[in-house]
Amino acid sequence: MKLLGIGSRIDHSEYGKGVVTNVTSIMYWVTFIEKGLETIAIDADFKVIEAAEDEVDSVSFYEIEASLIQILKKWSDTSEVVPLADKYRGGKMILQPEDVSLSNKEIPINTFFHKIVMLRDRLRVMEQKINSSKNLDDQEKIDLQQYITRCYGSLTTFNVLFKNNSQNFKGDSSKK
Repeated sequence: MKLLGIGSRIDHSEYGKGVVTNVTSIMYWVTFIEKGLETIAIDADFKVIEAAEDEVDSVSFYEIEASLIQILKKWSDTSEVVPLADKYRGGKMILQPEDVSLSNKEIPINTFFHKIVMLRDRLRVMEQKINSSKNLDDQEKIDLQQYITRCYGSLTTFNVLFKNNSQNFKGDSSKK
């Protein structure tokens, strides 16, 4: 199936006549005379009035950017922006020894949270290095992965600090 170029004119059964103004790998952006700008699937049912012969880049800038971000997250040791839960923003942790003659230690929660996130990111990098290692056999990789999973499980206590649940630590969910 050949993609239509920008400037192609079409007639859609629902939207009427329009002109293709942008193309991605899965959809056309079409400005219709009656309905304005709409997106339609590339394989949607429409009649081609006039096909533009221009070269078409079938991947949009947005798709390239999203792919690049995903690759960088997976293979670099740079950390994503991980927001602290609103209720802890600006708060502090107080470590109080049992011995009342000793002084408390106060730590800004932001500082502590940043260290937890850095630890998580470093565990992820370690996972990637284990998975891509050519010096470890499959059983050694599995064994090391299980240790890392247990580390994540030990850190689930700190999930209350994460604003987004999707960024929480997840340990082994199977009961043994």
